Amino acid sequence: MQKIACYIILCLLLGNVAAIAQDTSLLNMLNDSENAADKPHIVTGTFKATQLINMPTVESPGKQNLQFLIMHRFGKLNEGAYELFGLDNASIRFGLDYGITDRLSVGVGRSSVDKAFDGNIKYKILRQSAGAGAIPVSISLYELVTHYTQRYTEKSFLNTRFRTSYTSQLLIARKFSRNLSLQLAPSWTHYNLVATPQDNNDIFAISAGGRMKFTKRMSLTAEYNYLLPDQVVSTKVYNSLSLGVDIETGGHVFQLVFTNSNGMIGPYYLSKTNGSWDKGDIFFGFNISRNFNFRK
Repeated sequence: MQKIACYIILCLLLGNVAAIAQDTSLLNMLNDSENAADKPHIVTGTFKATQLINMPTVESPGKQNLQFLIMHRFGKLNEGAYELFGLDNASIRFGLDYGITDRLSVGVGRSSVDKAFDGNIKYKILRQSAGAGAIPVSISLYELVTHYTQRYTEKSFLNTRFRTSYTSQLLIARKFSRNLSLQLAPSWTHYNLVATPQDNNDIFAISAGGRMKFTKRMSLTAEYNYLLPDQVVSTKVYNSLSLGVDIETGGHVFQLVFTNSNGMIGPYYLSKTNGSWDKGDIFFGFNISRNFNFRK
């Protein structure tokens, strides 16, 4: 009987030791998990492309990555069947962007609109992070220089410095979830030459847009660019509104676009949009980007 009692007590003691060990192990795992969650980490993939539609995003090519970008807009849908609802006409921009570091990138481009050349630089000032000391937003500074080479007979356009404009945008974005990201972008554009003395050389606008995923590889995008009033008075201009669908296909992103802006770089969609959605001045088009990694 004493042997049986000793055996039972020994089993109970061993069971308690095992339970204590198990509880300790679980507690250590819980603590490790909590510590991992507290560690700061960068939030990635706010957007899947460097362009929301026309507006640049906070994203840029990674270090030693080269991006080839094609932006294409057909003519207006209201041009009718004779022009195949705009498909007979088109404007296009080619661009190359290279990541010097994971934060700094540079790029060049050429547009058929006004035969414009452009150069840009983008720097990630802040990157959204989670965990201890989290940063709630990502902020990038985007600087763009545009020079158009379209031939004109007017004497004032012969001076090359009058053909240059400068655009600065502060891109502020937040990824709220894996499916929703929003961006706000105040901007300033300076024109060396404007049409009349009543037009401002310095143009201010504010842009807003976002991306909503509805499948693993497809997203809805939208952007609205609000031009502050009484800055351009010599011609009728509209605020740029664009809608799109993004399709991720491995190494590139394909974007289907509907917009009232024919121009695809800052000075054009911010302050030279002459199309109206109400009148059917809608340009159908696409953006497509392809990344090449030169990093070993």
